[in-house]
Amino acid sequence: MPMALKGLKVLDFSTLLPGPFASLYLADMGAEVIHVESPTRPDLVRMMPPYANGQATAHSYLNRNKQSIALDLKDPVNIELVKNKISEFDIVIEQFRPNVMRRLGLDYETLAEINPRLIYCSITGYGQTGSYKDRAGHDINYLALSGIAGHCGRQDSGPPPMGIQVADVAGGSLHAVMAILAAVIERERSGMGQYIDISMTDCAVSLNAMAAAASLAAQEPQEPEKGMLNGGSFYDYYETQDGRYFAVGSLEPQFMSGLAAALDLPILMSKGMSFDPDDRKTVKAALQEKFRTQSFSIWQQLFKNLDICVEPVLGLEEALSSTLSEQRGWVVDVPLSTNNEQSEPQLACPIKFSRSQMHYGFIGQKLGEGKW
Repeated sequence: MPMALKGLKVLDFSTLLPGPFASLYLADMGAEVIHVESPTRPDLVRMMPPYANGQATAHSYLNRNKQSIALDLKDPVNIELVKNKISEFDIVIEQFRPNVMRRLGLDYETLAEINPRLIYCSITGYGQTGSYKDRAGHDINYLALSGIAGHCGRQDSGPPPMGIQVADVAGGSLHAVMAILAAVIERERSGMGQYIDISMTDCAVSLNAMAAAASLAAQEPQEPEKGMLNGGSFYDYYETQDGRYFAVGSLEPQFMSGLAAALDLPILMSKGMSFDPDDRKTVKAALQEKFRTQSFSIWQQLFKNLDICVEPVLGLEEALSSTLSEQRGWVVDVPLSTNNEQSEPQLACPIKFSRSQMHYGFIGQKLGEGKW
């Protein structure tokens, strides 16, 4: 079966997480990705523990299927090399601060003169315009400024430190992939490439979705544990007798009645749909008390055959070895190199096509090991 993006060629100058995660998806779907790295200032992802098979696991995953090319972009010879090859490429991804690529002579305007069909995507924290454009930042900063952190977490403990990089990945990476592929489709009509400005903060703001709709149109302030979906209702996590948790999302009447019956909590049916703050507190207190009466394993046995939107909170290791993981193919064994019988387990690309197949050729290469 053919790969969906076979024939697209990507020149990736990005480092760390947002750009490499975007180009990982493109590579998994069949695009040829050439990853340009500095020979003297290696990507920090290459040095982040833990390690397996002689290199950082994050690098092995984020840069699989990509050809690693070591180029000193401060050397004019290498700038000319890129310009000489740019007509071969469909897409450029870069993640430097604004104007860095312009100073190097590799900005969109310069490269588009050589290759008018080029699609050029810049991923930055705050975008190419505005007073924040040159400001440093990380995922936690983008979540802070986007308003997301301000209405998440608990009232008594503040914003939650996330175990994943929401703004980097859901903000930067995935929006970049969407924009790039939209530009590829548009190019089929116009014959022209274009420039894409992806701000991780802009994109994180869009993830507010329903909360922002309520704030903008209804002028309803968004605060932690005040909304239906952020801890203000019984839609929440509940601690068991042995200190583990269950996620309860039984909002619809049929699920709510099922939960009320399973737990013998009639108050859930009488007040579960109430918007009154006191009623909501009463229902949550009843659920908290009930869940603390039994261990995690006992609740797991009870709920596993009930279709009422109640699920155990799993550790990552439990999730990756679960029945659901096995059935849906969350993990794939990727060869250490092309045609190598040894492999490394990694997260699979979650997209399932009816005809096109994914490509898992090799884990991230050693610096400069690739060809272009």
